[in-house]
Amino acid sequence: MVRRKSATLPGICRIAALLFLALSCSKGDDAEAIRKLIGKGVALGEKHDIGELMKLATEDFIALPGDLDRRSTRAILWRAFNYYGALKIVHPRPSMEVEPDGKRASAGLFFLILREDRSFPKLKDLSHDPKRWLEEVGENADLYRLDMELAKESGRWLVRRAVLKRFTGWSFQE
Repeated sequence: MVRRKSATLPGICRIAALLFLALSCSKGDDAEAIRKLIGKGVALGEKHDIGELMKLATEDFIALPGDLDRRSTRAILWRAFNYYGALKIVHPRPSMEVEPDGKRASAGLFFLILREDRSFPKLKDLSHDPKRWLEEVGENADLYRLDMELAKESGRWLVRRAVLKRFTGWSFQE
């Protein structure tokens, strides 16, 4: 009897480890992983690091409008970064939804591109209130909405499709 009990202890430990891994990969963790992915993308955008930005996208990535593939997206980013020069990207908390299968998700991000010498000090306090954040920004900066479809590949969340809409003062235009 003693031998069986000690023999099952490693089995129980394995089951506990698998249960821990299953619980640690919950939708909450997926949402946090997606938030980190978006945060990393913002930081890379501020650094103008196109190569690393593209590593956050799937191989079959498409950007809209324009049905831009990876190569075309790189060219657009290069032109945008040259236009803005040193910049800051400011945004409230992104919205997101992880599909029940845990392999697909969608996220939406309002963001503001500011040349480095401009600021909106109140925006940081409004990061959890997108509506008030938008009201504070008004028409004083270049405001965009980025809708993303994400896919989980080899345990990593990547952007599969991105739709960029510019705020025109009345609404977001495609």
